[in-house]
Amino acid sequence: MYAIVDIETTGGHAAANGITEIAIHIHDGNRVVRHYTSLLNPGIPIPGYITALTGISNSMIASAPSFDEAAPEIYSLLSDNIFVAHNVNFDYSFVKHHLKRCGFDLVVKKLCTVRLSRKIFTGFPSYSLGTLCRNLGIEIENRHRADGDARATVILFNKLLENGGIDHINKMLKRTSAEHWLPLHLDKSEIDNLPSLPGVYYFRDAKGRIIYIGQAINVKKRVRSHFTHNDSEKKRQHFLRLIWKISHTVCANELHALVLESSEIKKWWPKYNYSQKQPAQRFGLYSYEDNRGYIRLAIDKKKKNLHPLYSFNLLHEGLVMLTKMVDQFNLNHKLCYLDKTPFAKGDESTDVPSVYNIRVKEAIESLEKQLPTFALLENGPEVNQNLCLLIERGNFWGMGYVDATESIKDLVELKLKLNPYADNDFIRNSIYSYASANPAKRISF
Repeated sequence: MYAIVDIETTGGHAAANGITEIAIHIHDGNRVVRHYTSLLNPGIPIPGYITALTGISNSMIASAPSFDEAAPEIYSLLSDNIFVAHNVNFDYSFVKHHLKRCGFDLVVKKLCTVRLSRKIFTGFPSYSLGTLCRNLGIEIENRHRADGDARATVILFNKLLENGGIDHINKMLKRTSAEHWLPLHLDKSEIDNLPSLPGVYYFRDAKGRIIYIGQAINVKKRVRSHFTHNDSEKKRQHFLRLIWKISHTVCANELHALVLESSEIKKWWPKYNYSQKQPAQRFGLYSYEDNRGYIRLAIDKKKKNLHPLYSFNLLHEGLVMLTKMVDQFNLNHKLCYLDKTPFAKGDESTDVPSVYNIRVKEAIESLEKQLPTFALLENGPEVNQNLCLLIERGNFWGMGYVDATESIKDLVELKLKLNPYADNDFIRNSIYSYASANPAKRISF
């Protein structure tokens, strides 16, 4: 038995909106054997744009039953039947959410007439209910009202059955099928083509723009998990409606996937990635010689064409490090901009530049010795291929694949084989942690 459902609501996601009207047609595979429809009082005001679309006003639902009052009958009609709707995940998410609030746990199979129509009536420019009905000669009475749209969906469902739909339905309802939980616009082949390997995956919208980037040890399993549970929150419901395509990049291991994901998020700034997107102000420690011959140390925002002695994301981190250098090597606070009061006579140093600069150079050399330069090698996806991640002077320099049969000795030569990437704290800490746990995979320079 099929329960063909349509609802009208106060908004686009179940968590903060109510149902204003519901229609249910119980179909036995040949005809409708039971029919239920009712206006419902959502307990919240109906927005003006919803009234303009559906014609359902606040005065119309003032004396209508609440969903709580109608819930027992709605649940009895839907339980043990296949839940059918045009864009089923929308209707199902609302009905399931509001039934659960009333103490009813709806767990039934779902069938989407949009996805089913794509398989049977191929080549249409759109599979919205209005477009399908125009192309198939189905008249919709009371458009954007629950019972009017539900009756049109019943006629559409009959036409689908008449054109060999039962075979497709049986396949779509199998437990192994993804048809009942996939986002509306996402083809099942997009999931089938994903590897069960470590990697980074990209969700794309109708125009091919990246809207979300993720990483996983098993890409296929992780992507499936995005779609296999019902979440009634606004962000998730809107997010799922935007997904049209999925692309991916296979990685050597989880570390490679973590690093690539972080780099790609910073590069593409996807709309639905919330972590790792906070802009971090980047700073660098620089040295230069002033017009009196003193080598000066200064912390400043990162310069595009100037290589810093050391990079860090937090200004405080740099000030603490510079203060330690000043104290350890007896440097002048004003020549290092730790004291920004104007110079007075004799403030620079009791030493002439040639003597003072020796201590500055010793401080810089000491810093450089503390900043490691090393490569991490991991087996690549292909034979005789290694993934190489390079840390230079404490910062992530880049990564790429190298020939596993060749030894790595020269840093300059290695850098020619790798692709440079932007450094950030997350990447750097991930690599340091992995290197500490896997010292045999580290090559120091």
